[in-house]
Order: sequence, then C-alpha cells, then structure tokens
Amino acid sequence: MDDKYRHAMKNDYEYREREQALDIEGQFRFGEGKISAYCSLFLGALSLLAVLAYLYPAYLTTIELRQAYDAAFLQQFLKYGMYFSLFFGVLSFVLNGHRRLGAVGIVLTLMAFALGGYSIPVGPVEPVRLSLGVDWLILAFLGSTLVFMTLEKCFPKYRNQVILRSEWGLDLLYFCFNHLAISAILIYANYHASHFDWALSASLQESLRSTPVLLQVAVIILCADFVLYWEHRLYHEVTPLWPIHAVHHSIEQLDWLAGSRGHFIQVFSERAMVMVPLYLLGADKTALDIYVAFAALQAILIHCNLGLSFGPLKYVLVTPQFHHWHHSSEKPAIDTNYSAHTVLFDRLFGTYHMPTKHWPADYGTTVRLPRSFIGQLLYPVTRWLKK
Repeated sequence: MDDKYRHAMKNDYEYREREQALDIEGQFRFGEGKISAYCSLFLGALSLLAVLAYLYPAYLTTIELRQAYDAAFLQQFLKYGMYFSLFFGVLSFVLNGHRRLGAVGIVLTLMAFALGGYSIPVGPVEPVRLSLGVDWLILAFLGSTLVFMTLEKCFPKYRNQVILRSEWGLDLLYFCFNHLAISAILIYANYHASHFDWALSASLQESLRSTPVLLQVAVIILCADFVLYWEHRLYHEVTPLWPIHAVHHSIEQLDWLAGSRGHFIQVFSERAMVMVPLYLLGADKTALDIYVAFAALQAILIHCNLGLSFGPLKYVLVTPQFHHWHHSSEKPAIDTNYSAHTVLFDRLFGTYHMPTKHWPADYGTTVRLPRSFIGQLLYPVTRWLKK
C-alpha cells in the first residue's frame, strides 16, 4: 500500500468502538460446576501426558528443554496436579454441573495412576533425533494459563470476551500441534541455518561475545526483528504467500491462545528464518536463552486480550495494542505493524499504524477462511488452484 495513500486514509478514517457481546453459554460462573469440570479435564489430560512422558522420555520429551528442568522435582507438581484433578472432578458432581467433563477428568487421572503416576523412576535418557515435545506442551500450557489468563482476567481490554470464546478449541489444537512438533521445527531450523556457513565470521562472533550479555541480547533482538519484519511483510505483500499467512489472521477474537494459530508452513519458515541471525551472531548461550524466553513470552503477550497501555514502552516494543491493529480488518490497519519485537522497522519503512486512543473494532480477514483445522490446512492449496 502506498505510504501517501495510507497516510490519507488514516486521517479520513472514523474509528469505532468494538461491540463485544457477552457469550452467556461460554461464560465461567462460580458455583455451577463448569470451572471444576474443566479444571479436572485439563489437569487429568496433562497428568496422563506427563506420566507417558516419564515412561517414554526419549520419544516424548525434547533434549533442549529436558536439560533446563529437574524431572524428579517436577514429579511433585505432577502429584498435586493428579490429586487436584480428582478433587475438581468430584466437585463437579457435587455441584451437579458438567459432570461428564468431570468424569472424563477423573478417568484420565486414574489411567495416569495406573501407569505409575508420580512415582515413575527418573534416570538417564538416551536421546533420539526426532521426538514429540510433550514436556514442552505441558509446561507451556500451565505457564501460559496461569500467567496470561490471569492478566487477561485482571486487566481485560474487552470484558465481555470469555475464556471459552468462539473457536478456542481450534486454537488449542494449533497450540498442541506447535508445541508437540517443536523437535521437528528445531531440526528444520538448524538445517536451514547451516546453509549460511559461508557467511560466518569468527571475528564478529568473538567481538559480540566480548560485550555485556544485555548488549548481546539487544543486538539479537534487533537482528531477529529485522529478519522477522521482512519475512512477515513478504507473507502479506507477495500474493502467492498470503493464503498461508491468512490462516493466522483468520482469528476474530484475540487472546493468549490466538497466537498459536498458524499454518505449519509459516511456523516452520518463521523459525528457520529467525535462526539465521542467531546462528551468524554466535552470541553467548545465556544471551540466546534470554532472547528465546523474551521472544516466546512477547509472542503470547501481544495477542492477549489485555488493556494495559504499557506507557512509554509502547513506543519502543511491540505491545498488544500495536499487534491488535496488525490483526484488524479495518482499511487503515491492513498491511501494517509487521514487527515482532520492536516498532523500529515499521517506523523506518512506513508501515507503522498506532492510533494511541483507539483499538480495532473488527478483527480477521476481509475474506473469511474455513473454520476447521483441515479446511485451514488446505486453504492455501485451494486458493492456488483457483488462481
């Protein structure tokens, strides 16, 4: 979109408030048994997955993550999770609400107990090249729900938006796929980055490693953001690529889970592209770990239903308001705000859109996509065939 045309459109556009109706059916209310039933169900499912991961760690855990936690210590959390699942399941029967979900949670937990529960011996693990990231899925889900769902409930932008919003189940499926496939994603990303051996500079890497860790992190953020900006922009502005990225934009209510929706081609390519600057810079492991944690948390945060202004930070870092505008289907916001970490490159290249007094009224794509996982998986193919 031409910069002059975009600027004129911004000045002429009349912003509206979003109309968010309360979904009574999807709402959680105390005393009805629904909260207890869902807690039992999810804790039961996660407990069973955790037990399977302890039984088959070589195939169900990721090498990189396994080095960062104490498996024996986490069994104590598994213990409490299993007993709380049983407690919430029984409570759903007492409250006489959503008993089927509570019963499923109880059954899943009893299966976990039958397979060994929280007392499975923990020993050395023989690594395999390709495994499912069950441990990554469990820890990411628990951490995300505790931190980001709490933030959304305490500081919501749209108070009427419920946790069980429309299509939350679809986005949960994307969340599970992206985390279970983490091993394959890392293998592909490392393989892709290795093709840039010709650009490696030992002197550059030594110079960077000689600087303070926080400076290394800042350099990594800027370099990664530059690559992600242009990759993101290409997905928007190169016509054959847009149907792939449109899957991510098809969501019409943003929250912490929304960022997980993405076609697997985009998920793999995005990780592969961002790996290149990390590989070439050769920063300290501490700096890389800080960046990875920062990037993962920010990716969830910017999709949250979170009304915090973030003060002066919003003029430096990508925040929920900034990224919500990227997901808007309103004309002034289309093809803007491509950055992942900072707003620098959107400002430099004329794609910055941030009316600080307004939030989007409409989200999603201008042409509505299929609403099923398979439909969205095949959407790029169907679009290419039509053209």
